[in-house]
Amino acid sequence: MPQANRRVLVRSIDDISLEEVPVPQPGDNELLVRSRVVGVCGSDTHAALGHHPFIDLPYRPGHEVVGTVVAVGAGAGEFAPGTRVIVEPNLYCGRCAQCRSGRYNICQELKVFGCQTPGGMADFFTIPTGRVHRVPEGMSDLEAALVEPLATPVHAVAKAGDLTGRTVAVLGAGPIGLLALAAARHAGAAKIVVTDLLESKRERAVRLGADGAVRADAARPADEVRGILDGPADVVFDCVAREQSMAQAIDLVAKGGRIIVVGVGAPGPTPIRLDLVQDREIRIEGTLMYTADDYRSAVDLIASGAIATDAIVTATYPLEDAGKAFAASLDPEHGKVLITVAGP
Repeated sequence: MPQANRRVLVRSIDDISLEEVPVPQPGDNELLVRSRVVGVCGSDTHAALGHHPFIDLPYRPGHEVVGTVVAVGAGAGEFAPGTRVIVEPNLYCGRCAQCRSGRYNICQELKVFGCQTPGGMADFFTIPTGRVHRVPEGMSDLEAALVEPLATPVHAVAKAGDLTGRTVAVLGAGPIGLLALAAARHAGAAKIVVTDLLESKRERAVRLGADGAVRADAARPADEVRGILDGPADVVFDCVAREQSMAQAIDLVAKGGRIIVVGVGAPGPTPIRLDLVQDREIRIEGTLMYTADDYRSAVDLIASGAIATDAIVTATYPLEDAGKAFAASLDPEHGKVLITVAGP
């Protein structure tokens, strides 16, 4: 076992480095895991830019992690050394009303591994045994690295209710938007339109199964969306979560429809047309992270082959090039960017 443990430290988007710390030791009911692949999330880049409302700088990222168990603490014998695992990073109290009702994703005391605590963008990390899932046999590391980001849209789609035969608009064709497209299609949506500013992203969305893609800054995007859907959208998934996207969502959703806010909004107030929300009985609902059921659904969806991993993952970097990986994630032409540690 090496004595040194490289771990990514983010002070700002221009100051991302490797710090060297001791290899941690697993405590009771904990696992020591060696990282294999770690995703760079939009939340990571927002935090690095100083824009994330719930992550303070400096921080040590890595919540989208695939790794291999190398040692187990007392009481953590369910996962033997050599087992490949994926991290479910929500660290919840288990005591509050939300946890007791099974909605631990909105725990009153929620912390997120790799956001409010040091994460898995490192050679080694420890994690409670209840916060990992086994990687199924035959699933590659790159596929497994998409389970965590896919679980968020899976949870959002579940929030939207039965999508069978319904029409859907997805705002934003980044990794989460593309995965929301896949999750909505899998849930039975009849027609799906994606909006984005970039032509390359719109083209990628169509290749991945969208019935159409519309320029987010078109003169009348809602009219174009309605033209493709043959009417307004029953459900809108806002994966951008900005004033402009919320205005667009309200403009194109059907009367009595739902808007599911998936993206992380900027700090502070966001103006919306409350007169239209009231008059059209529009339901706007937030969605945060996921639960184990969403994780299992995401695993099954990826295992089914419904997710085009090669089209969504557009770049990989070694751990020592974490700064380059963050920069690539900020490039709007990229999809999902991954960091390899021990290698697939």
